[in-house]
Amino acid sequence: MAVQKTASGRVDKRTKEYKEMVERAQKARASQKTTSIAKKSSSSAPKRADGKLDKRTKEYKEVAERMAEVRKAKNSLKNKIKRLFK
Repeated sequence: MAVQKTASGRVDKRTKEYKEMVERAQKARASQKTTSIAKKSSSSAPKRADGKLDKRTKEYKEVAERMAEVRKAKNSLKNKIKRLFK
């Protein structure tokens, strides 16, 4: 699908291809906006003035729990060896 251009080199806005291209771009922008909104809502935890999470909140406790699981999984073999030689 070749896009027709005017004499000045711009895309001809009267063509069907141009209108389809604009429609696809609008759909892409709309879907990008909805995904960025979803990402922002999950990270809207209350933060202190220095930008860190407030330790008294539920969100901080959830983050701390996830990090503990990650650390445990990361060092699981190491922890098993430690337990063997206790």
